[in-house]
Amino acid sequence: MSDTPDSAVQTVRKYIAQHRAAFLDDLAEWLRIPSVSAEPGHAPDVRRSAEWLAAKLAETGFPVAEVWETDGAPAVFAEWLSDDPDAPTVLVYGHHDVQPAAREDGWHSDPFEPVVRENRLYARGAADDKGQVFFHTLGVRAHLALTGRAAPAVNLKFLVEGEEESGSTYFRALVERHSDRLAADVVIVSDTGMWSETTPTVCTGMRGVADCEIELYGPDQDIHSGSFGGAVPNPATVAARLVAALHDQDERVTVPGFYDGVAELTDAERALIAELPFDEAAWLSAARSYGTLGEAGYSTLERVWARPTAEVNGIGGGYQGPGGKTIIPSSAQLKLSFRLVAGQDPDRIEQAVREWVAARVPGGIRHKITFGAATRPCLTPLDHPALQAVARSMSLAFDGAKIRFTREGGSGPAADLQDVLAAPVLFLGISVPSDGWHAPNEKVELDLLVKGVEATAHLWGDLSAALR
Repeated sequence: MSDTPDSAVQTVRKYIAQHRAAFLDDLAEWLRIPSVSAEPGHAPDVRRSAEWLAAKLAETGFPVAEVWETDGAPAVFAEWLSDDPDAPTVLVYGHHDVQPAAREDGWHSDPFEPVVRENRLYARGAADDKGQVFFHTLGVRAHLALTGRAAPAVNLKFLVEGEEESGSTYFRALVERHSDRLAADVVIVSDTGMWSETTPTVCTGMRGVADCEIELYGPDQDIHSGSFGGAVPNPATVAARLVAALHDQDERVTVPGFYDGVAELTDAERALIAELPFDEAAWLSAARSYGTLGEAGYSTLERVWARPTAEVNGIGGGYQGPGGKTIIPSSAQLKLSFRLVAGQDPDRIEQAVREWVAARVPGGIRHKITFGAATRPCLTPLDHPALQAVARSMSLAFDGAKIRFTREGGSGPAADLQDVLAAPVLFLGISVPSDGWHAPNEKVELDLLVKGVEATAHLWGDLSAALR
């Protein structure tokens, strides 16, 4: 496969420049729809957002553009088959719902009335995730202009869900129900970002997550610590001991089998992470924290991106009011979460945690563990041809810049696509940390938004060749 000539880059940029104003006008219209999935009162707006996107995708040229119903918020599916019978199939994932937002939260302008200031577009959803979904519409048209094709070089599918910001409760069931129509050779997720404006990166994976609540019950009511203390088990003490036993002196999780199957970092991966211009002091400032701590033998970024963790999210029990109250409380509670990496199975982790807790709860204490729905981790190898195609396309958009690789420490529904469709998941995003996802004054850098358009314009042809 030969390099794309500079003339192709210029052709794409000329096309984008000619259509940029109309593209931004359309995006602003979509951003005005307050599609807040977490608030029931906005359910009609979430539906209106889905219908708007389906209509716009049809206008873009997709022969199929449908609103798919779920037991929660509606999703959007679109499909545009290539005229090449041997073309690979690519599924693009994003979401059209947004976080709650109100002027009184600290916004400088109405969060649902987009405004451009200093070449930045401010609005709820500008970066997360409407802007990053919408750049694909101009990108595919620029791809057609570049190649002279009547249809994309790949079979292009879109799945844009409507409840990512409220937990993706029904997303996996939706994917399973439509797995035949969603079948793809690779999944592109545009719901992520880059290291910074000057360091373009491609994400290669996300951690999974499993969380649980542990309820501990001792006496049937709070009892006098003088009359009974030291003679009956205290559920708050048991909770504290469980927390204390969760990690060893090297901050490794002590649950037996927890690290079974973990995909270890290679020397090459560790070197690539070390290349990133990481400022630990600035990172700590953003974390509102005063020191780092984690599994021995790993850097801060390695711990956040590539190592599994166990965290205490909450601990409670007994008297919490002013002054003293000398009791043995009747109950105590723990909330734990486990971030998982490639090679770990959430079901095995759940069973291991249940067994670990049961072995440490003394007689006289009853306990109950409730796990939430788990999210699986996903990871694409650095040498995967599709990942290399994404990196090449990003490099073209960024004037030949070296594209570095990151991971996400958080979790998302992309892993459900990998799990159900048995397709590798890749990430193509242009958002940067200063965009303020979920925060007041969310924005997207307009120059970077255009870079996303450029990257997708080059990507479909590159993927078509790379995946054969």
